[in-house]
Amino acid sequence: MSRPDCYPSPPSAVLAGGGPLPLLDTLTSPVPLGLFDSPVDHRHVLCLHLGEPVPVSWRAAHGERTGTRIHGQFCVVPTGSSTRWTLSRPARSLLLRLSPSLLSETADSMGMGAQNASLAPSIHIRDPQVERIGWMMQAEDHDDYPGGRLFVDSLATALAVRLLALQSRHASVGSKTVRALPAWRLRQVIEYIESNLDQDLTLVELARIADFSVSHFKPMFKQATGVPVHRFVMERRVERARILLLEGRQSITDIALETGFAHPSHMARCIRRLLGKSPSEVAAR
Repeated sequence: MSRPDCYPSPPSAVLAGGGPLPLLDTLTSPVPLGLFDSPVDHRHVLCLHLGEPVPVSWRAAHGERTGTRIHGQFCVVPTGSSTRWTLSRPARSLLLRLSPSLLSETADSMGMGAQNASLAPSIHIRDPQVERIGWMMQAEDHDDYPGGRLFVDSLATALAVRLLALQSRHASVGSKTVRALPAWRLRQVIEYIESNLDQDLTLVELARIADFSVSHFKPMFKQATGVPVHRFVMERRVERARILLLEGRQSITDIALETGFAHPSHMARCIRRLLGKSPSEVAAR
């Protein structure tokens, strides 16, 4: 799928190996002074304002409205639509582009029905959960995506759930009982993970192994294992790395590659977070 002309290409790490864009991607985009029409996109776009407050006006359903863009506030531009802004001075936005098919799957898994599988245009929203997802995506982008596609996919599904919950009036959505992934399907997924720890795993491929949609698979896996998918994979990578470090036959760089970490420093951070030791301290034991 092509990207709008004004958007830079995503980092090579996100698109390594080619194939479709991830469920969620991000970039920091300038917003020019004066009149600006946001580009029409094939994805849902969230625009989080960055930096100092900027007075703006925008075209709404019933004419022009005015307000001030504040750091962390976001607007929602649904797929295939655009918002017209007039800015008093240049600004910057953190753009989060979300897959419409993931939003539809998520609405279905939440029992909301097809009529709610879309987003309404919204302006100047403040929500701590959406902000946290935005800042985590910004950090991943800044560090060239050390968490890989699996972590980004997890953020994508969390964002889809939150956006639907924000615009839904169904109070029962969040209390729906989640069943665990059946044991034999869980075993298949774990065997696949163990055999492919050196690969940049995605939620889409793991859900396919389990024969569920992404939005169904993610909570069912957590119910069965007690931890989110990306956390489970990271723990398995750390354990594999620990064993290889104790064997002492490979360099730290080779071990990082064999266990699926983006680079040795990312492996070191994860090992210290889980084991409380550096790779060299683990190897010296």
